[in-house]
Amino acid sequence: MQDNSRELFALEKKFWQSMVDTDTDTAIELLCEPAFMVSSHGSMKFDHAGYRKMAEQGTMTIESFELSDMEATFPGDSTAVLSYKVHQILSPRGKSDRVEQHMADTSTWVRDGGAWRCVMHTEAPVSG
Repeated sequence: MQDNSRELFALEKKFWQSMVDTDTDTAIELLCEPAFMVSSHGSMKFDHAGYRKMAEQGTMTIESFELSDMEATFPGDSTAVLSYKVHQILSPRGKSDRVEQHMADTSTWVRDGGAWRCVMHTEAPVSG
């Protein structure tokens, strides 16, 4: 499972980098359809088109991130749950204002054929 942990940590970082780079196609390749997200904005279920709209037209953009304290657990051969902390800098789309956040995140990944895909992501604010 150690090799799978490293692979999944790399995929999680790739997903985050795709948000910084506004590389929606890469993000969609890493997502199940549908997928779920739970945040301070509530719970949502979205398909690939819905994710594309959020990523390309949403009110906030991710400028930078730093992931730490990554852990993985494997409830089955084709399921993994990642837990980690993230320090992220966001900006309102098209503006130079910045918002700094410290969050605790989880992502649930499932093996879809030969590839891992994220089916669920949660985030909650924590004190810095």
